[in-house]
Amino acid sequence: MQKPQRQVGHGSRYLLVGLFTAMVSMLVLPLLVVGAVVSGLTALPVLMKALRHWSEWHRRRAAALLGVDIRPRVAELPKGLGAQWRQLLDDTESRRDLRWVLRHVVTGIPAGLAALACVGVAVFSVVAALLWQVFPADEPLRLLGTVPVEGWGAALALGVVQGVGAGALTWWAVPRLARMHARGTVAALEPSAEARLARRVGELADSRAGVLDAHGAELRRIERDLHDGTQARLVAIAMRLGLAREELPDDSGALAKLLQDAHEGAEEAMTELREVIRTMYPPVLADRGLESAVSAVAAGTGIPAEVELGELGRLPAAVEAAAYFIVAETLTNAAKHSGATRVTVRLTRQDAALLVEVTDNGLGGVDEALGSGVIGIRRRAAALDGTVLVSSPAGGPTAVTVELPCAS
Repeated sequence: MQKPQRQVGHGSRYLLVGLFTAMVSMLVLPLLVVGAVVSGLTALPVLMKALRHWSEWHRRRAAALLGVDIRPRVAELPKGLGAQWRQLLDDTESRRDLRWVLRHVVTGIPAGLAALACVGVAVFSVVAALLWQVFPADEPLRLLGTVPVEGWGAALALGVVQGVGAGALTWWAVPRLARMHARGTVAALEPSAEARLARRVGELADSRAGVLDAHGAELRRIERDLHDGTQARLVAIAMRLGLAREELPDDSGALAKLLQDAHEGAEEAMTELREVIRTMYPPVLADRGLESAVSAVAAGTGIPAEVELGELGRLPAAVEAAAYFIVAETLTNAAKHSGATRVTVRLTRQDAALLVEVTDNGLGGVDEALGSGVIGIRRRAAALDGTVLVSSPAGGPTAVTVELPCAS
């Protein structure tokens, strides 16, 4: 915590600088208008950028006085006059800067004058007491504005009484006045709760996109390592064991049995590894993409399936894998339980989400409590903060709609 004398000194400097800058700020709005008219509106974005730096300087001063941390506001202009004007019209921070200029003029000048008066009276009392003799005889210096000073006793009394009184007022008022003005400045230039929430949502969206990309890249790496490394070695081991079994004589007995078990175990391990690779990140996704992978799984469903694909654009690998497995699970459920004769799979991109819709003309009546497979779909979607909507009235049709965030 700052010492009282430092609070007074910092507060006084803050308010006196604020007084000067408030007087300068009175010229800001006229300069903006004149600059915009003279330049044909081409210079206004640049002038608003300068205003942003001006207001940010004040915001940093206020935050330093209060001892609080603030997040810098960006003041970068895009290329092109059209883009600059679009940013200017959409930027709420620019409107906040303009409102702050008016506020700074209205509050900064009175606050600065009050601080100047407090400090000035304290200093004047001491100086005047020492120089009481230079005042004319017909208009002598007066103690507390009433008692004339005609000797050193009254002069010292003047210096002590008025100096102490003004000093005490300065000691008490200036720091509070400075902090009050600083809080108003920070509040005026601080983004609103809605703006902070929108910024946080944007940061989370960017973070999610980065995590999804990294997760997808890691899945692809592991899939390739298992496919090209571990699986290839298991194949080689199984082949060697097979060759060894062929080379054994018929009367090998226990050795032949051991080799047979080892050979069969290696083949079972390969089968399990292929299943792990397929359920982790299907190779068809890496080789052919989501559109072809969905078409392939729909073609192997066993019931006529129609696939409708919109313009999907670039999708994170984790989203592609989730969409693939959701379609596969839904089609499997339809083939096993619905009695459907036709199913439609639709994949579309809506803003920052991938929409997966699977509809069949079956009997309906899906009950998640009976282990219909919808629980697994919900878990896959929930892992990406997605949503699942199931509509399955008795008699059908059944529609499963999944929305997966995929902002990037």
